[in-house]
Amino acid sequence: MTLSNLDFALLGAFFLLSLLIGVFLSRKSGTSSKSFFLSDSNMPWWLLGVSMVATTFAVDTPNLVAGIIREDGVAGNWVWWSFLLTGMLTVFFYAKLWRKSGITTDLEFYEMRYSGKPAAFLRGFRALYLGVFFNVVIMANVCVAAIKIGHVMFGFSKYETLLIASVITVFYSMLGGLRGVVITDFVQFIIAMVGSIWASVYIVNLPEIGSLHNLFSNELVQSKMDLMPDFGNPSVYIPIFLVPLAVQWWSAWYPGAEPGGGGYVAQRMLAAKNEKHATWAVLFFNFAHYAIRPWPWILIALASLIIFPDLGALQGAFSGLDASYIKDDLSYPAMLTFLPSGLLGIVLTSLVAAFMSTISTHLNWGSSYVVNDFYVRFVSPDASEKKKVLVGRISTFILMVLAAIVALYVLEDAKESFDLLLQIGAGTGLLFILRWFWKRINPFSEIAAMIISFLIAIVFFIDTKLELHWFDTIPGHWKLVIGVGITTLGWVLVSLLTKPSDNKTLKQFDEKIFGDSSKKFENLGYKIGAFFIGTIGIYCALFATGNFIYGNLLYGWILLLVFIVSFVLIYRFRKNLF
Repeated sequence: MTLSNLDFALLGAFFLLSLLIGVFLSRKSGTSSKSFFLSDSNMPWWLLGVSMVATTFAVDTPNLVAGIIREDGVAGNWVWWSFLLTGMLTVFFYAKLWRKSGITTDLEFYEMRYSGKPAAFLRGFRALYLGVFFNVVIMANVCVAAIKIGHVMFGFSKYETLLIASVITVFYSMLGGLRGVVITDFVQFIIAMVGSIWASVYIVNLPEIGSLHNLFSNELVQSKMDLMPDFGNPSVYIPIFLVPLAVQWWSAWYPGAEPGGGGYVAQRMLAAKNEKHATWAVLFFNFAHYAIRPWPWILIALASLIIFPDLGALQGAFSGLDASYIKDDLSYPAMLTFLPSGLLGIVLTSLVAAFMSTISTHLNWGSSYVVNDFYVRFVSPDASEKKKVLVGRISTFILMVLAAIVALYVLEDAKESFDLLLQIGAGTGLLFILRWFWKRINPFSEIAAMIISFLIAIVFFIDTKLELHWFDTIPGHWKLVIGVGITTLGWVLVSLLTKPSDNKTLKQFDEKIFGDSSKKFENLGYKIGAFFIGTIGIYCALFATGNFIYGNLLYGWILLLVFIVSFVLIYRFRKNLF
């Protein structure tokens, strides 16, 4: 594969545009910490929704999807499709509450909901735990995918890839703040979608494949096409369908799919103009994330089964890449090497855009925790607004350096990182859902949940990484269930054995968020109904697209009709919901 001057020109133009946006917005974003981290809370729903989608369109996501499909087929995607339920829970129950809180970061919630020194400790600890440790792992995972793409597409070493990809991202993130991130996300998402769709069309029509008909007729592909798992085989449907839908979605904390909202999703809701804009932003995000985006990746992953049927084929094609990186997730960038000049430049730009949008969001989000919930809260409460912005920019740079180190020396595979993050968050999800409503939950509940889930995850990770074989007889999905069970039991017991926050704090919280305690469950029936209708509607949109692509037109039209009816019902009762 040879990159032409046109390819480099397209890539260079995008880099220049990203830098110009950061420079143009630097003065406005640097006026205050609220401007730098929340864009003065005046962002429209459509821009915030696209920003959330662009952030989750990480450069590692197509790799993850490709790896899942090659191992478990299209139905294997239920391990992340199940998180739609988490997203719809946020839409109809929590988006409005987050925006009404009026806080700068979701970690401020702790000292609004809980009382005393334990609440302050929890806020500071979570700032470093999530903003630094957890955030660095997430970004490192994205960097691992960038390393693979950099080698496959450019022949770069892992050091060259990270240096080139990181410098520009850090630069405009440090200058433009959230406003720069969100506006750049909008451009990046358009480029990313155009690139992925165009690439899938071209690859399906390669001479080695020929057409959609030939692709779906291939024996290697046919066994991977089902949208639902084989329900006659418990070893298949339990890990990839039953556990995600019955346990995972409500019990596990995962970036972008936090039960009750949180992280950069909460940051976008807090940056919205008002409660309606916050709610519509999250609804659009879930629709675009699950219904619009996956199919180009799925088609390329299925096509890779013909070109690179096994890991040996990938190893032979990319012998210069470190053997530890030769995994099924490499198949996605491997397929992109067949693209022609011009289209290759667009797709490369889309992948760079995906990398930059995710990294820039996590840098801004993580530094908001470091500044607002650690530095200002515990180190320098009287810091000027300019000093806060300066610390935010410095922490942005440090977070990127840490992420690069972890990517270079710890992580190897997108699915490995996905499983690790799920396990670390296993059992904490129900707490995040209930803490708005159950007064028994207190700082000790959250501390217990964090410690227990983290220790269980680390034990399982070390056992696998060091090949100790302590838990070889326990499949990965049962490890998740074990983590959920032990962690949930632990924090519930702690909640019952310790005192809740004082009545004054609880009353002030209810008045701030709900108006008064009697309104906690206002319009509950409408919200529950909308949760199920919205979930069914978006799944129908996802599978309608799949059936149209597969050639099952009747099923496609039926599912599309169900989706339209679902949306009409939600819009009809929007006043009761939003």
